[in-house]
Amino acid sequence: MITLTKNAEEELVNLLKSKSATADQGLRLKTVQGGCAGMSYEMKVSLPEADDHVVDFENGRLIIAAESIAYLEGCEIAYSYDLSDSGFKINNPNASRNCGCGTSFEPKELPQGMTSSSPEQDGESCK
Repeated sequence: MITLTKNAEEELVNLLKSKSATADQGLRLKTVQGGCAGMSYEMKVSLPEADDHVVDFENGRLIIAAESIAYLEGCEIAYSYDLSDSGFKINNPNASRNCGCGTSFEPKELPQGMTSSSPEQDGESCK
């Protein structure tokens, strides 16, 4: 199960309103291979795709890409108001480590064909 903090839920509602999202749209969260730690997070306002996991809540919707569910199960999505780093933050129990900027992670179980800690994925090469 994926959870949102109260702040994240409020900011997600604000985001969907600012993007004039329809009731069927939500914030779609996906993981893709890349980033300085091996896997990175992508978020965009869109419609759910086939087999996506949809979390509906009052006035909003979070969509988890079907191919990313295993990497995101048990996550907590929070919202940080830090002056220099505000935005959605993903607390991922499936990550063995995170990059310095928090936008990518190395999963505990690597996707087929991915090797751990190649030089460009050292978690220290963030912008």
